[in-house]
Amino acid sequence: MKKIVISGFVLLLCFCFVQSTHAQLLKKLKDKANQVLNKKATDTVASTVATEAGLPTNKTGGGLTNTPPPDVNEQMTEAEQAYTASKYSDARFAIQQALIGVEIQLGKEIMKSLPDAITNLPKDTTEDKIVSNQWGLSNLTIQRVYEDGKDKRLTTTIGNNPAYAGIANIYFSNMYVQSNGSDQQNVKQVKVKGNKAIIQYDDSKGYTLMVPLGQTSLIVLECINFASEADVMAAANSFDIDNIKRMLGEQ
Repeated sequence: MKKIVISGFVLLLCFCFVQSTHAQLLKKLKDKANQVLNKKATDTVASTVATEAGLPTNKTGGGLTNTPPPDVNEQMTEAEQAYTASKYSDARFAIQQALIGVEIQLGKEIMKSLPDAITNLPKDTTEDKIVSNQWGLSNLTIQRVYEDGKDKRLTTTIGNNPAYAGIANIYFSNMYVQSNGSDQQNVKQVKVKGNKAIIQYDDSKGYTLMVPLGQTSLIVLECINFASEADVMAAANSFDIDNIKRMLGEQ
């Protein structure tokens, strides 16, 4: 009887964590270009320091091997065993690992639901990313890229991004900014299939469309070399926003 009660408690705890994390997701992955620049700068500094100190620089090593996502059932079993043995830290860790497994599976299902092509831009599966690193306020990010192999590119990111969420909150409060020397707005409110959204334009970055999915989670479309706002809206309407919200437990 005690084991049944403990098992139910652990499963209920995991379920509650899953429900809370789905509504609030991980920060969007950093811009790839910035990562490359930062890495290059870091490598240069490290190499210079090593040379000046007379220390050898690393020229070999196989890196780290990819590991499969945690097995949910296995982690739940470990959590129950650890809890029964009063090893609460181990039980907590196992539950966290189980939640990561759930998040990754959820991310895969959402990824499958995304279109194979957007306005004649095919998906680039080599850039598909599903990231879940911990339970809590921010944990899951799903990213897919669509591009024509030339200069037109759409990056869609589903997840938690406080910066974009902050912008959306500001402009949903009926604030907007106009570009200097022009009556054309840089940011304005729009709707995507009945869902409130914000579209923003920058000469160097192109169009950014933000559709809130919950309090801090949203889908962001970053559109490079799109001809017009109408072109961006046509791309946005290719996504089943309501289905994504449903899968995330937002409605």
